[in-house]
Amino acid sequence: MTRETFSPDILQRLFVAVEEDDIVDQHATLPEIIHPHCTEENIQRCYALCLQFWEEGVARKDLLHLVLKQLKGTGLSEKERMQYKYIRARYKHLRFALRLYRKSHYSGLLFSKTTVFLGHFQDGFRNGNNDIIATYGKRLRIYLSLPVWALVHYSLRHSQLETASGFLAYCQAQLRTLQTLIAKPKLTGSEFHDMRKIISQQVSYYDTLRSLDPDNQDARSISRFLAAINGLMGDRHDEMVADDMEMRTPYEEPCALDSNIRERIEHFLAHYPL
Repeated sequence: MTRETFSPDILQRLFVAVEEDDIVDQHATLPEIIHPHCTEENIQRCYALCLQFWEEGVARKDLLHLVLKQLKGTGLSEKERMQYKYIRARYKHLRFALRLYRKSHYSGLLFSKTTVFLGHFQDGFRNGNNDIIATYGKRLRIYLSLPVWALVHYSLRHSQLETASGFLAYCQAQLRTLQTLIAKPKLTGSEFHDMRKIISQQVSYYDTLRSLDPDNQDARSISRFLAAINGLMGDRHDEMVADDMEMRTPYEEPCALDSNIRERIEHFLAHYPL
């Protein structure tokens, strides 16, 4: 797969967009109609940018050093925690890209597991849970080993990308799933997490579009609107994880969805052609 290489300005725009993708802007609005069509050239450019964003921002040795330091019980400094956060953000953004733009709509077992483990490991040291730190730190030592890293990197560089019609069908199917989930009066932790993944994936798409074309005001508006939903859901998910770790409320106990989140998602779905 031949790939376009992007300038530092474009990469910086994507970094800023990803940093903003959980900021709750109370005044964010949507265009009257969302046009989800994407050309195959745009699919290729979006994927290439996301892959370059990951490659230039993630060094295996640096990430492994952070994991091993936390595993030893030394703890990460504030600067190191920010470094870890930025690395994990690049993993998450590329995982969304793999699901959106790959023909299989699958991020691959090894890359997906690494991203998940990075999240659990972060939850562990944020909440001071040494059992979780130990469990996922040991797994990350394996997944960040040189042979696994080389295999993952090869797979990322040899992805078969989706067609324009396949991309549209995938996005519509994802949002129909969102429509089904939001119709439920109560959601389990897994269902809530599934909803958030769909929203986060859409945020990542519009983040990438606005980075490639800063004059695309519709992409920016949709990105900001979805980021508000993503931020609200992220805050709620952090509460659910903490409650589960502290054995206050089981993660899978069904709960009503916050009305603010529900109304925003319904508003987005009303503008999206399904």
